[in-house]
Amino acid sequence: MNKIFLTKAFPTLVIRLTVGLIFLSEGIQKFLYPEVLGSGRFAKLGISPPAFWSNFTGSFEIVCSLLVIIGLFTRLAVIPLLIIMIVSFFTTKWPEFLEKGFWPTVHDGRTDFAMTMLLIFLLIYASGNRSVDITRNAKRKN
Repeated sequence: MNKIFLTKAFPTLVIRLTVGLIFLSEGIQKFLYPEVLGSGRFAKLGISPPAFWSNFTGSFEIVCSLLVIIGLFTRLAVIPLLIIMIVSFFTTKWPEFLEKGFWPTVHDGRTDFAMTMLLIFLLIYASGNRSVDITRNAKRKN
């Protein structure tokens, strides 16, 4: 019965993969579709210079997401991703809140909220047992 109710490393692995794969996808798409998701979107949001910030953000999303996926320097890799989420909130959701109100903003921000909560989880609990961080620490102890 304990095997049914008790969990170990698997939930953290699933969270790492979820966060990592979503940010990896978003980072790559900033380069694949610059007018819609990269510099064009940053220009539309009033972020200047848009090409620099789009490439900067996309690069961080790709590098940090790969670190999160393999579980290497997870807590450190999560910090830039949290900053990206905070900037995203203030540039997209806050103006929407002021224009449309609470409920439309909550609806549109549900993915951002979920990603932010998962990032906070990883910041607090790190990468879990199935990670490069754990492997590195185990080798250092031996």
